[in-house]
Amino acid sequence: MKKIEHIGIAVKNLETSNELFTKLFGKAPYKTEVVESEGVSTSFFLTGENKIELLEATNPDSPIAKFIEKRGEGIHHIAFDVEDIVVEMKRLEKEGFVLLNKEPKCGADNKLVCFLHPKSTNGVLIELCQEIR
Repeated sequence: MKKIEHIGIAVKNLETSNELFTKLFGKAPYKTEVVESEGVSTSFFLTGENKIELLEATNPDSPIAKFIEKRGEGIHHIAFDVEDIVVEMKRLEKEGFVLLNKEPKCGADNKLVCFLHPKSTNGVLIELCQEIR
């Protein structure tokens, strides 16, 4: 793993949260995007070298809707940048981590992604990210 790619925060209302984080960071999100396959609308803020992703559910069955229903708004996941997501997925599976998807999926911000089950990572949802080349 090369670095933390971003921290994902689940929010009930993306528009309201974008206003809040714009005030907090002193600048607007650099990108907004809908990921239909995950049932989520996202926005990304860049603060220094760090990225924050806000995630709002687009339907009541999406993982973000279920997360907010159980835990409320807040940190949803930590994403790590990897050089080769397939190699890293195989390595982590051999180490005993539980992958939530067996193949990388297209995610937001031009990334291939895979999530590790929080039961195998001390309760933290981990996302692996590789830039789509």
